[in-house]
Amino acid sequence: MKLLLRIAYDGRNYCGFQKQHNGVSIQEVLTDALSRTVGMPCSVTGCSRTDAGVHAIGFCAAVEPKEKQDGKWITVPPEKMHRAARRYLPEDIAITGACLVPEDFHPRYSVTGKTYLYRFSDRPWHDPFCTDRVWETYVPLTDVQIHRMHEAGQMLVGKHNFASFMAAGSKITDPTRTITALTVARLDENTVGLRVSADGFLYNMVRIITGTLWEFGTRGIPAEEMKAILAGEDRALAGKTAPACGLYLESVEYPAAYGVRWLCE
Repeated sequence: MKLLLRIAYDGRNYCGFQKQHNGVSIQEVLTDALSRTVGMPCSVTGCSRTDAGVHAIGFCAAVEPKEKQDGKWITVPPEKMHRAARRYLPEDIAITGACLVPEDFHPRYSVTGKTYLYRFSDRPWHDPFCTDRVWETYVPLTDVQIHRMHEAGQMLVGKHNFASFMAAGSKITDPTRTITALTVARLDENTVGLRVSADGFLYNMVRIITGTLWEFGTRGIPAEEMKAILAGEDRALAGKTAPACGLYLESVEYPAAYGVRWLCE
């Protein structure tokens, strides 16, 4: 069996999830903490490679021993793992659930869908409590402008070639993805949220969609013009890439057959 964890983290102090040579990653911090928790060297495999500065609410990662074990290696009940690992984790990383999954489970390749939330502030002044946690645009949005963003976003729902919303230079050969839901709505008095669910995402896809929709709302671009951006399959046709600080991996979906049921007591 493998141990599957649901993790929340503030990505401001990290170079992303994946271990790299240019900074401290979420993966290496988790690997050290969990190896100490279970009392043996472990490997930690994530559901995706979030970029530097990106946050997570429901990131998923599988844990297994680096060397094959004959007996039971998980020395802590899954429902208690968040408490046991707490002493070894920094304040900006937390385990919010755990469960056991079969050996053939893979946290990345078994995924059937993901949901991202992008948060941006439209208050005209700087809020020190939002630093690097939202995109501060300093441009107040009306209900009409937010509705325009939402309308334009509906043009992206469905199965499409999203080459226009993929970072330039990406090596992905098939940019076809299926967006199952996309909404833009006000979350509170000063925050607007873009929530998007899909079977998979290209590099910087959500951030490019966010930057593009922001332009549709603030510049009054008709929603129908989004179809031309999609059809053009050219990154230059879409808007700017929104900053990483507003992006949160909200949830990850897996087939029911794996029996993923989060435990936390």
